[in-house]
Amino acid sequence: MKNKVFALAAAAVLTSSVAFAQTATTPAAPSAAAPAAAGADATLAGPGITMGMTPNGPLKFVNVQKTDLTASQLEGLDIYNAAGDDIGEIEDVVIGDGKSVIGLVASVGGFLGIDKSYVVLDPASVAVQNDNGTWKAYVDTTKEALEAAPKLDYDKLDD
Repeated sequence: MKNKVFALAAAAVLTSSVAFAQTATTPAAPSAAAPAAAGADATLAGPGITMGMTPNGPLKFVNVQKTDLTASQLEGLDIYNAAGDDIGEIEDVVIGDGKSVIGLVASVGGFLGIDKSYVVLDPASVAVQNDNGTWKAYVDTTKEALEAAPKLDYDKLDD
C-alpha cells in the first residue's frame, strides 16, 4: 500500500479526537531517558509528521495500547451498512499535510479487482468494531451511494 509509514503513524490519530496545538518554542534537546508517549496520547507530542527532510523535533517513541488501531488493522477491513450488506473495503489512510487522518480510502464496485474504484470517506463517518475477533467497519450509506461518490485517482496524487 502507498506510504505505509505515513499510514502506520496515523492509525493512533484515527482513534483520538485530540486537537493539535503548535507553540513558537524551540524543541528541547533529545533526552535518552524521555518516556514514551502512550497510545492515543502520542498525538499530544507535536504537530504531526513533518513534510520534508528535517524532523520538527527530537526522536520520541510511542507505546501502543490495545485500544489503539494500526493502519494494518484498518487495511482490508470490509465495510458494512446498517442492513449488514458488505459494500466496500478500506484500502488506505489519508493523512492531511502530515498532521491528522483526514480520510479513509475505500474500494467499491468491481469484481475480482476489475472496475474497482476508490472513494475517500471522512473518518468521522466510519465506525470500527471488533466483532468476535474480526474487525469490521460500518457506514450509514448504500453500495450504490458509494459507487456514485467522487472518485480518487491515485495516479493524480503523484503529479
